Amino acid sequence: MLRAAWSHWDRRRSIPNAFKKRQNAKAKSMGDQFTISKLSNGLDIAIERMEGVKSVGAGFLVKTGARDETSDLAGVSHFLEHMCFKGTPNRSAAQLNIDFDRIGGNPNAFTSHDRTFYHGLARSTDFSRLLEILGDMMHSTLPPDEFDMEKNVVLEEIAMSNDRIEHVAFDQIIESVFKGNSLSWPVLGYDRTVKAMSRDQMNDYFQTRYTPANMVLVVAGAVDPQEVIAEAEKMCGHWQAGEPRPDRTKPVMGKGIVQKTIDRFNQQVVAITFEGPGAIDPLHDTAEAAASILGGGNSRFYWNIEQTGLAPYAGAYRLDFGDCGLFILMAQCDPQNTERVIEALRKEAKEFATGPVSEEEIQRVKNKRRTGLAVEGESPHHRLVQVMDDVDYRGKPRTVEDRIAAVNAVDRDSLHDLFDAFPVDGEWLLVSVGPLASTAA
Repeated sequence: MLRAAWSHWDRRRSIPNAFKKRQNAKAKSMGDQFTISKLSNGLDIAIERMEGVKSVGAGFLVKTGARDETSDLAGVSHFLEHMCFKGTPNRSAAQLNIDFDRIGGNPNAFTSHDRTFYHGLARSTDFSRLLEILGDMMHSTLPPDEFDMEKNVVLEEIAMSNDRIEHVAFDQIIESVFKGNSLSWPVLGYDRTVKAMSRDQMNDYFQTRYTPANMVLVVAGAVDPQEVIAEAEKMCGHWQAGEPRPDRTKPVMGKGIVQKTIDRFNQQVVAITFEGPGAIDPLHDTAEAAASILGGGNSRFYWNIEQTGLAPYAGAYRLDFGDCGLFILMAQCDPQNTERVIEALRKEAKEFATGPVSEEEIQRVKNKRRTGLAVEGESPHHRLVQVMDDVDYRGKPRTVEDRIAAVNAVDRDSLHDLFDAFPVDGEWLLVSVGPLASTAA
């Protein structure tokens, strides 16, 4: 998941008591807030019961993404996400939209390098209907008459992305730093792979990956956990278990200089990429704070690069997975300023890593993050995505208080530990994209 600095997818039926008791035996309570359960077919369920709200968010996490594809099927996960909205055994694409509208379901989905998440929001009284529609989508018929039409939509999306220099640069970073690993191809795939993709190829991937052994039902909001489990059993309990996805290979990160000359752009994008902590590394929150101090809003990059007129944009980002992470310093500038911008990015990063960091800087970004977490903690939508993220990467959800405690632990010592473990003056990857023909190290 690419993370910008901190500043910057029917009414409830009554349930027989005997059925409730059977479900109680399967569920593991984590206090009053979380309930973790698993159906007999292997479908994991993670529920957060939220007091004081009237809505609920629900979603199916599918543990598959771009890094789980073969090179000839690059982009199939994202294309498949589109197709899951195009028709099911019970609904056409139009009927899916109408049924979501009937409950105000606000459906959405996103695909990343390592997962796909389908989710929606509704009033708590419409939870069972929301779950039924989302579950129906998990068995898309991949309608043949929709396949070629939607392929054109995806190809247009790729074309639009290729018209944005920052997207081209990001894809080049990923391709270069993860060269030789399945993490290296873009989530959208390539024009050539999407054009050549057949419905049968997609269906084989779909049938293999969209199974309970590779999925989690996530729910957050005003719900009774036992009713959620009962509804899940009724709607998903008959699904065939399937097999977990194959193990992933941790990438070896590439270094050096990569230049991509594209004459049609008038700006140059440069990015310096270092290895950083992954999503479950104890230094993860410290890296988030470091990115915010260095390249977030009101940051060192803002005052010393943007506000000096050297570049209209400069930022620091985190890209993290469960098994690895990156720290990316990126700027967009006039091509003639490229060398000066690269020098400025490296200078600011090295001074930050080796020089004093004021307590005021640290507290400022911590306060922004704490406020953000407090606000997000009141929203079923935000909590749904946070619980999904935790369950996928950590195996269990964290409370808002847990997340705030991790932010509170960031200090000067943890920043020193971060740059001792992941030095910014060590080996790095420099990517330059734009009309400039060459870039010095």
